[in-house]
Amino acid sequence: MPRRSVAFRRALHLATVGLAIAGVAQAAETELASKLGARVRAAKSIARELSVHVITLPSGEPVFSSQADEPLIIASNAKLITTAAALDRLGPGHFFETSVFIEGERRGKTLVGNLAVRGGGDPNISGRFFEGDSTAVFRSWARTLRSLGIEEITGDLFLVDGLFDDVRVHPDWPRDQLARHYEAPVAALSYSDNCVLVRIYPGAQVGLPARVEVVSGAPIFEVENRARTVASSRHHWVAVDRTSGTNVIRVNGMILKGIAPVDVWVSVDDPVEYFGAALIEAFEKEGVEIRGGPRRSELFPRGGWFRIAEHRTDLLTSLEVINRRSQNFYAESLLKHLGARLCRSGTWPAGLAVLEEFLAEVGIADGYQLADGSGLSRGNRFSANHLTRLLAYMFEHRWAREFVLTLPYGGLEEHASWRKRLAEPPYRERVFAKTGSLSGVSTLSGYVKAHSGQVYAFSILCNRVRSVWRARRAQDEIVRTLVDHG
Repeated sequence: MPRRSVAFRRALHLATVGLAIAGVAQAAETELASKLGARVRAAKSIARELSVHVITLPSGEPVFSSQADEPLIIASNAKLITTAAALDRLGPGHFFETSVFIEGERRGKTLVGNLAVRGGGDPNISGRFFEGDSTAVFRSWARTLRSLGIEEITGDLFLVDGLFDDVRVHPDWPRDQLARHYEAPVAALSYSDNCVLVRIYPGAQVGLPARVEVVSGAPIFEVENRARTVASSRHHWVAVDRTSGTNVIRVNGMILKGIAPVDVWVSVDDPVEYFGAALIEAFEKEGVEIRGGPRRSELFPRGGWFRIAEHRTDLLTSLEVINRRSQNFYAESLLKHLGARLCRSGTWPAGLAVLEEFLAEVGIADGYQLADGSGLSRGNRFSANHLTRLLAYMFEHRWAREFVLTLPYGGLEEHASWRKRLAEPPYRERVFAKTGSLSGVSTLSGYVKAHSGQVYAFSILCNRVRSVWRARRAQDEIVRTLVDHG
């Protein structure tokens, strides 16, 4: 399991203190409601549709309400639902498991047989927790084989990915953005977030083509490079895309001479192909050759297989990435994992059925729409009242502390946005909340601890916004009012 950061442990202490003293002091609610009302009226000039709800915890008593029952697009606030349901249904001790098997006969340093990898839907096989080394897990498996005296495999690499179905891109997602990292496909075997890093360097001289490097560990990509080097920053622009249904990466634009390389993450077309190619390449670098090719298999192949290695990742690690990094690929992988484990069907409908059952237990039975697990679909519609009800339920949950600590907070150093958002005293480390953004949508829902020690759950859903930046600023003013006057 990845080691927790110092920032995480510090947040753990602060959140524990905040949860322990919840409800010890009450602000003058009428004054607070009046001040919140003024902030919300100002926000209405920015968001044509606005749903706001604030309650005290742990009592759940309402403090402020404005169109609180109006279902709106919630964007990445949907991740609160997915992660809460996963924690409730699976528990923090749950883990994803990817297993490696061999079958056949060893003759000297050669295995006359095959290798198989069975996918468990783990989104964490990447460089995220291995100091940027995306092939670290693969290389550890290769070293295990070498420790068994195996340096060559005569047969094939079976890629067993049947835990999830083969619908890898949600039907609601924008088709003109499928190459973007935030629309990465979902599979039971995934590598490097199912994205490839494309690095563009300026040429040595003005007018020369840019130099393009594909940093992937999988030699399956073709690059069409039309970018050139320019002398003026006014002409600097770079666009990277992938031809739909292929591994052809297209680079266009003009890159300024002398600048640092431009990094762009691009989703891959076929995650299982990507996984297999990267594994074979990593094995070769570790001195283990697989003579045969990759073979995809929905079911585990018959034979006398022997498990030699596995990679496990605990659930909480994934929940932190989902909520703190707002990583869509992780959220959708988790949703299908829920369907596979609890409904025996690794599909979006099965995962959503798990979420709906959980929401009914929370007390949210109707008046909402669920479409996916990340909030990328605009079909996810909830009211602010729905979300505060969920937050109140999780506040009293047996895994309350674990849930709260998956959320980003004001002053979180490891997060580019939250490092500065609500980070100044006295607001720093008082707000644990999830953001959400789509075109015309900005949302913020979570927990806040006031100066008095009172803890609140809040949800601020802004739709049809004139400016996402201004909407975020309005949300922050509402939260600051809770801290100052709650």
